Amino acid sequence: MTEQYVSDFHEVDETQVAVVGGKGAHLGALSRIDGIRVPAGFCVTTDAFRRIVSEAPAIDERLDRLSRLEPDDREAIRTLSAEIRRTIEGIALPDDVAAEISRALARLGERAACAVRSSATAEDLPTASFAGQQDTYLNVVGPAAVLQHVSRCWASLFTERAVTYRQRNGMDHRRVQMAVVVQKMVFPQVAGVLFTADPVTSNRKVASVEASFGLGEALVSGLVNADAYTVRDGAIVDRTIATKRLAIHALPGGGTTEQAIDPERQEQPALTDAQVLRLVQLGRRIEAHFGRPQDIEWCLVDDDFQIVQSRPITTLFPIPQAGDGENHVYLSVGHQQMMTDAMKPLGFSMWQLTAMAPMHEAGGRLFVDATRALAAPSSRAGLLEMAGKADPLTRDALETLIDRGDFIPSLPDQGPAGPRAGGAPAPIETDPAIVTELIDRSQTALAALRRDIAAKSGPALFDFLLAAFEEHKRLLGDPQSMQAIMAGMEASWWLNEQLLAWLGEKNASDTLTLSAPHNVTSEMGLALLDVADVIRPHPEVVAFLEKVEDDGFLDELPRLPGGREARDAIRDYLDTYGMRCVGEIDITRPRWSERPTALVSLILDNVRNFEPGARTRRFEHGRREAQRKEQEVLERLRALPDGERKAGETKRMIDRVRTFIGYREYPKYAIVSRYFVYKQALLKEAERLVRAGVLREQEDIFYLTFAELHDVVRTEHADDQLIRRRRDEFRSYQALVPPRVLTSEGEGLSGAYRRDDVPDGALVGLPVSGGIVEGRARVILDVAEADLEPGDILVTAFTDPSWSPLFVAVDGLVTEVGGLMTHGAVIAREYGLPAVVGVHDATRLIRDGQRIRLHGTDGYVEILPD
Repeated sequence: MTEQYVSDFHEVDETQVAVVGGKGAHLGALSRIDGIRVPAGFCVTTDAFRRIVSEAPAIDERLDRLSRLEPDDREAIRTLSAEIRRTIEGIALPDDVAAEISRALARLGERAACAVRSSATAEDLPTASFAGQQDTYLNVVGPAAVLQHVSRCWASLFTERAVTYRQRNGMDHRRVQMAVVVQKMVFPQVAGVLFTADPVTSNRKVASVEASFGLGEALVSGLVNADAYTVRDGAIVDRTIATKRLAIHALPGGGTTEQAIDPERQEQPALTDAQVLRLVQLGRRIEAHFGRPQDIEWCLVDDDFQIVQSRPITTLFPIPQAGDGENHVYLSVGHQQMMTDAMKPLGFSMWQLTAMAPMHEAGGRLFVDATRALAAPSSRAGLLEMAGKADPLTRDALETLIDRGDFIPSLPDQGPAGPRAGGAPAPIETDPAIVTELIDRSQTALAALRRDIAAKSGPALFDFLLAAFEEHKRLLGDPQSMQAIMAGMEASWWLNEQLLAWLGEKNASDTLTLSAPHNVTSEMGLALLDVADVIRPHPEVVAFLEKVEDDGFLDELPRLPGGREARDAIRDYLDTYGMRCVGEIDITRPRWSERPTALVSLILDNVRNFEPGARTRRFEHGRREAQRKEQEVLERLRALPDGERKAGETKRMIDRVRTFIGYREYPKYAIVSRYFVYKQALLKEAERLVRAGVLREQEDIFYLTFAELHDVVRTEHADDQLIRRRRDEFRSYQALVPPRVLTSEGEGLSGAYRRDDVPDGALVGLPVSGGIVEGRARVILDVAEADLEPGDILVTAFTDPSWSPLFVAVDGLVTEVGGLMTHGAVIAREYGLPAVVGVHDATRLIRDGQRIRLHGTDGYVEILPD
């Protein structure tokens, strides 16, 4: 195939990123849109870049070395990337490449001033902008200067910032190629940036315009303050006119210079209101063409707008697709499930198929549409009360939206309001046999699933699974199970409310629920102490585990003294809890049974930090503390007016909470147990597809929804490009932070605490487990990297049940996400661990190793002086 080194804008569009890079492809597409003016220009293609790189074999070896570096090894990256840049800039352009560029320049005018701009194949993409990572040169005059700056743009693919950005985003340096845009300079009176969605709130109906005098480089480089306009529905709804003291202008002989703006012009608007609205209309036309919100750079020349760049805004959180044009309010499922990470397509589609309520996907996260519940007064009150108990920030975000009065439709009540959350306990007898029977029923159903799925494969497996999902939902919605869960939660709420009113004691139920029976999640953490007891007497086993990196280590243990016992203890633990893992609501996440190395650091911490028999002592200590607290509370109540009645009611509630609160954790365990059975069957099917050449690797199925995977199995054909695209999308979704509340306009609301009862500088959250503790903050984002010492306070983004083994080793808990009845809060109370959850940006504001004071009763964290 003949190589083409130059393509004019009119020859390319957004489908040719591989040839002319992201910027070039977008400029070509822009030049085809009616009514959009783009300065004339051409692209030096990636064919030319590859030709240049092939002239220097030394680059290949350096790329190998570069790929082996860690993103934080800045000195090595700086040295290697500088060597590659010098090599590229030192390569003379082949005569035929230089001739093609010169001919294209002649069409612009040989002495025309040009902008020479990098256009990488991994920039201005829907999933990654890579903005500012490569170089741009303005007002380059003459063929020799243009050719020199083309080489500089090629070399800028390997600036230190660009290399680090790619390494942090997991991109292979060899997969990224560099084209160069050469464009006729325009000399604007005004230039700036237009976002067709609000970059702060993400609202897609709000456009944001920034404008300043001279070239736009002053604005995008942060040199000057700009005028700022906010536009919604064809009207300017907010404006800020800045004092503009400097502008960048082109020099006659090439290059640019900073110039002071005359004092009388410094506070004049750079644009008229009419120009702002006209610019936004152009932006909406560009947005419609590309099908997503755009970040647009523009110039104003003699009252004529010219567009010099447009790229997707990659930081916006996607919106669930309703398709009806109505307003919708979505609540984050991840914030309720304590797992706000992005999920792969198989993961979120399986959760949708097995959940009790309809769910919508966006950005790899799941959301529930709460619009109808918010529209009617009675259901709104119930939802807000439940949201407030679960997560005050979600309630505040919803109230902020409701108070605007113009977004949520108003519907009449359809019937009487439901029972108030925290009101009368659910109609269920306080009988421990109920919980035992529910657990037995679940175990029987799980055993039947394992038995019946064993012989299923191909399309028959998927028919079986669809039926199993219905059984899954039936078990999940078992009325008696729901009654047991609500009985425990409502008894806990009753105790906190009444004992605060009668005795002035906050969060009294925290102590009363210590070591409650039948809590499978707290038992899971304590059971790992027993594993440590088996391993502790065998120093060779401990030394071996300290060096473990491979998940096959269990097979090697029997070679060591005590190794067989250690292996059997770990395997027994995995038989009971091996279906769990971090982010376990996503079926695609590796389970502990699949990756047992995730438990090694936890086991070693337990070996180091605890004495033999810690499990029994800890559980008994909690049980005795709960008994002592019960006696104390009842004695104090009897001393009050009408004390016998109050003590009697309280005793009934204590019995109820201790009977049922532990069961709160069991349904999640049952769900995850069934999920592991589903996953093993699907991976077995994936292995068959790999052997048949339908898939490249087993994990390809994670990037297909359940329905898509069903089609692949039925047709024996997979869309490899779809799988690749989904991998890229997932990588981009991982960088996004999901809001607690999301509207159909794209606005994300995260809520705020409105409290004045905390010390200045304290980090506010939700108190979920009482007590005050001081200690060293351990900021841990990955359970497998835990390295804890007695007295540490765990600080993390969120905790699901898989984190509970860490809870036995710390003195307190701080999370960014969570509510009163989420798993982390329940287990913290079980272990008597002071805890504050829902602390915004805790993992960023608290440094690993800092000393902090955690107020679990009042819900805030103080950072102490070093």
